[in-house]
Amino acid sequence: MVKKWALILGASSGFGGASAVELAKAGYNILGVHLDRQVTMPAVNSIKRKIERTGQRAVFFNMNAADQLKRNDTLDEIKERFATKEHPHINVLIHSLAFGALKPFLAKNPTDCVTKAQMEMTLDVMAHSLVYWTQGLIQRDLLAKKGRIFALTSAGSQTVFPSYGVVSAAKASLESHIRQLAVELGFMGVTANAIMAGVTDTPALRKIPGNDLMMNTAREKNPGGRLTIALDVAKAIVMLCDEKADWISGNVIQVDGGEYIVNYTGETICRPIK
Repeated sequence: MVKKWALILGASSGFGGASAVELAKAGYNILGVHLDRQVTMPAVNSIKRKIERTGQRAVFFNMNAADQLKRNDTLDEIKERFATKEHPHINVLIHSLAFGALKPFLAKNPTDCVTKAQMEMTLDVMAHSLVYWTQGLIQRDLLAKKGRIFALTSAGSQTVFPSYGVVSAAKASLESHIRQLAVELGFMGVTANAIMAGVTDTPALRKIPGNDLMMNTAREKNPGGRLTIALDVAKAIVMLCDEKADWISGNVIQVDGGEYIVNYTGETICRPIK
C-alpha cells in the first residue's frame, strides 16, 4: 500500500500542529518544518508523539523555512530518504508560517515604524516562501498529481488592524500566490486554496498588539458564540483532501463559523431565539 505524505511548514504549533495530527489520523505520514528553541521543544515533541500514536511517521526539521540553502538541503534530503517506490510523492503541502514585523508603516521616529528589511522579511516568510517550496517540490518531481496545497491566511488580508499592515500585505500576497498556483498546477489536478480561519488563540495571535480585544470581539460577534480553534481548521483541511474536493481550487475558504460576515455593532450576536 502506498503511504501518503504531508509536508507542513510551521508544524510545531497552532494550525500547522493541529493539521499534522489530524492528517496523521487520516493516514498521512508527516514531514514537519518548524523553527523552535529548546524552551518550546517539549510542545514539538508532544505533537510528534501524537502523530506516532496514530501509526504514522513523524519526521521533523528544525530550521528556518525561508532560508534558501536550508530549504534546498531539506528538499534534497526528502527526495533521497523518503521518495521511494512505496512513498513517491508529497500529497499535501501546508503553509502555516507566522513570523513577521508588527509595526506601523509611519512614525516620526524611524525606529518605531517598519523598515525595508522587516517588510521584505515578512513578505518572504509569510508569503513568498510558499512559492519557493512549491518550486522545489516540482523541480524534484515530489509533488503528487491530484495533490493539495493549503495556505493559512486571515481576515487581516482584507481589513485593517493597528500595527498589522506588514502582515496584512503578506497575507494578501499569499492569497494571490494561491490563485496563481491553482492555475499553474491545474494540469496536474493539484488544488491550491487559502484557508481563512476565524480569530484563534494561537501563539502567533498572542504576539499581535490588542489581541485580547480581538478575541473578546470575536467571541461576541461569532454566531457560534466561541472562538475558532485550530482543530476546526485541521478538520476542514482533512475534508478538503478528500477526492470529493478535486474541483475546489483557487479559493479563499473561510473556516470561522460565520464570524467574518458579521458587522459587529457592540451587541452580542449569539443568543437563543425567543
